[in-house]
Amino acid sequence: MKGGGGGGGGGAVSVTTGKRRWRSLVIGVLFLVILSMLVPLAFLLGLHNGFHSPNPNPNPNGYVPVHKTSIVSDLKIYDKYENSETFNHAENYRSTHINDLVKKLAPNISKDVRSNFPDGAKTETSDLSATDTSHHSKVTPVSPPAVPQSLPNTSNSKIADTVADTGRGGVDENENCELKFGSYCLWRREHREEMKDTMVKKLKDQLFVARAYYPSIAKLPSQDKLTRALRQNIQEVERVLSESATDVDLPPGIEKKIQSMEAAITKAKSVPVDCSNVDKKFRQILDMTNDEANFHMKQSAFLYQLAVQTMPKSLHCLSMRLTVEYFKSPSVVVEFSQADRFSDPSLHHYVIFSTNVLASSVVINSTVLCARESKNQVFHVLTDGQNYFAMKLWFFRNTFKEATVQVLNIEQLNLESHDKAILIHMFLPVEYRVSLLNVDGPSIHSKMQYISVFSHLHYLLPEIFQSLTKVVVLDDDVVVQKDLSALWDINMGGKVNGAVQSCSVSLGQLKSYLGENSYDKNSCAWMSGLNIVDLARWRELDLTKTYQRLVREVSMGEESKEAVALRGSLLTFRDLVYALDGVWALSGLGHDYGLNIEAIKKAAVLHYNGHMKPWLELGIPRYKKFWKKFLNQEDQLLSECNVHP
Repeated sequence: MKGGGGGGGGGAVSVTTGKRRWRSLVIGVLFLVILSMLVPLAFLLGLHNGFHSPNPNPNPNGYVPVHKTSIVSDLKIYDKYENSETFNHAENYRSTHINDLVKKLAPNISKDVRSNFPDGAKTETSDLSATDTSHHSKVTPVSPPAVPQSLPNTSNSKIADTVADTGRGGVDENENCELKFGSYCLWRREHREEMKDTMVKKLKDQLFVARAYYPSIAKLPSQDKLTRALRQNIQEVERVLSESATDVDLPPGIEKKIQSMEAAITKAKSVPVDCSNVDKKFRQILDMTNDEANFHMKQSAFLYQLAVQTMPKSLHCLSMRLTVEYFKSPSVVVEFSQADRFSDPSLHHYVIFSTNVLASSVVINSTVLCARESKNQVFHVLTDGQNYFAMKLWFFRNTFKEATVQVLNIEQLNLESHDKAILIHMFLPVEYRVSLLNVDGPSIHSKMQYISVFSHLHYLLPEIFQSLTKVVVLDDDVVVQKDLSALWDINMGGKVNGAVQSCSVSLGQLKSYLGENSYDKNSCAWMSGLNIVDLARWRELDLTKTYQRLVREVSMGEESKEAVALRGSLLTFRDLVYALDGVWALSGLGHDYGLNIEAIKKAAVLHYNGHMKPWLELGIPRYKKFWKKFLNQEDQLLSECNVHP
């Protein structure tokens, strides 16, 4: 009996324990169901703002930022975080992440030297996405360039002590944009489109405002009717926006919904409420919007920069097709009969450094067509091994009147006295964007200018062309409109480099960058693009050795080869530059939208310096026609590769 009684008692205890477990599970499930219903309601009413943990570093603006993460094109953006430490970490990560991507693409783009006026102030530079200022001038990769239509008068200007950052009084938004992003801002301003889908955007704005007022109105018992009206309008607008992305997708009668929402918002604004919650909401919206706008601005400038420094697909196709055709065509042979013309000093020799088949062809074609006589013209195109065969076949297939064209591969030059690394890499003329700040009374104005100088390869000219005494050096982004034979008749009076000068930038303004070397601080910076070079005088002064010495002095730091070229070039030719008349060359067609058409037509040479090259889709349309008229568009490969600049 005891054994049986004991067994029955054990069964009762087991049943009781099972019921308790079942009840616990039921209670847990009910709790989760209730919680899942309350959480969305709490967010709808805006109660979640009160659930934040105390902020160890209170926001000075008196609001708690929203935590939001979005990933766009593999670039992470963190809008705001719940405490300032996390926010600062996220901001630093985002800026570093974008900057790292920019630096990977930066070696082939122009360099930025932010210069000051010569009153002893320090020079500063800016990065593409950095807003910090530096008191030491250095060359850093920057965004697409931008240059003003008119430049400051240095005699009546004062240098700003620091670069004005966004929002500083006296500097408008456009000038700040140009300081940070260069010519992308000019391009964006010229290609600005009218706002589309205005009704959708208006609905979104109304939804933001209604959500900001709803939590405060819902707390007032006397405003039940207004609360229901706001809630109903919010739900309807949310449903419409979930189904419509453009104005075309909006349902009929949307105007009535907009008017109804506007009426509800107007009533909500007239109700006396505690503005703290509304203020929080609006600050959150403003903060998120500013963050998104800033990120998209940086991303757009980054993509613009990528577009202007990358070879278009059509030009890459042309180069590849020419290379293939070269090896398929056994008829391509060297013209030995013209070899003696390559070293004849009595002829007019032009030198072009280029990796762009189309650009170098336009330079030669325009020079020949505008010349009174072409039989005494010899063109030397220096390129790298990758483009050598394409260049070779192109100039074999296309003739330029009686002119002679020689294509040289820099990697095959036998120059024992020079560093082989210079010959391996194709260094083109280097462009630098100079940012000028001047203070005129209470306002601060920023101006920008481009200067382009010789690359390392230019200093090998005396040895590459040992039998020549004088050459004209042309950049591949120029177009010739008049006969250049008069350049050989100029007496440069012992000077070595005949160039058009850019007196809007003086060497004194670059003092922080050029160092304390002895030079005339009032002398103007000279421009490459069109240069008459006296090779005999160059060899006499041994300027190549001078340049190499200056390069070694600068190369002790971390500057790039392009940055070293700026300082070396400007100091190598100090007091040795013959100033050509300004009518010989007009610069700015690759960045300045405001050039006078009459001045363009009168110039002997047009220089498309800047990022908006005429063979790119981003080129300035009103200047492209001066370049395209010298392009030979009859070649079959152009149509096959869809080359239509």
